[in-house]
Amino acid sequence: MQFTDTHCHIHSTDYQLDPNIVIEDAKKDLVTRLICVGTDLEDSELAVDFVQNQPMTWASIGIHPHEAKHYVSNKVALAKFESLANKNRVVAVGECGLDYYYDHSNKHDQKEILEFQLSVAQKFNLPIIFHVRDAFEEFWPIFDNYKGLKGVIHSFTSDSNTLNKALDRGLYIGLNGIMTFTKNAVQLTAAKNVPLSRLILETDSPYLTPVPFRGTICQPKHVRYTAEFLADLRDESLEDLAKLTTGNAIKLFNLKD
Repeated sequence: MQFTDTHCHIHSTDYQLDPNIVIEDAKKDLVTRLICVGTDLEDSELAVDFVQNQPMTWASIGIHPHEAKHYVSNKVALAKFESLANKNRVVAVGECGLDYYYDHSNKHDQKEILEFQLSVAQKFNLPIIFHVRDAFEEFWPIFDNYKGLKGVIHSFTSDSNTLNKALDRGLYIGLNGIMTFTKNAVQLTAAKNVPLSRLILETDSPYLTPVPFRGTICQPKHVRYTAEFLADLRDESLEDLAKLTTGNAIKLFNLKD
């Protein structure tokens, strides 16, 4: 039995644990593949450098919607970002998207930086890790303007209607520790309705630590506990959920050792 953490930030400068120990601990809990996800140019460069000497890790390069205002007029930085897409062990673009819950960058800048990253993903035939919060109504028209996109809605916490719109577009759904502590029946119902063929697991570590580890720093090893919760919630065997979600991750991100 193996698990895959498709979204973590253990490479980042503000991660408070030793990533080498974190990776070894993940292996002990049968988490055998990790994707380190960038959130701006510098962080993406760190992710790319980090995974070169870590056999069970891969990188995604992204500019988070919160950071859009710092890049929208910076052609040099955007060119450097695009050059990362061709680096060894880079398997995705993201996390990128729209976040209207906060106002760290205005909507116009968020949309421009999202569109830039969609173009990069198209150019290099990479899947995309999407961060969309309180913004699906404006996200779908942008997504639909680009042909052949593939990817995942990261940290999915929306309803079944939004789920169906994502599934209709061929997207995968990323679930994490939020599911273990949410009291929102709508979110749990949607989690039950994700087809196993479209489900992948993630931690978003150091954030969103699942029960029973609330109050501690989230680690990739915790993806197993989210999997156990989801297997119970969905009335599936843990073995089947582990096998199929890992297979989905390998397929979507082309995770070749």
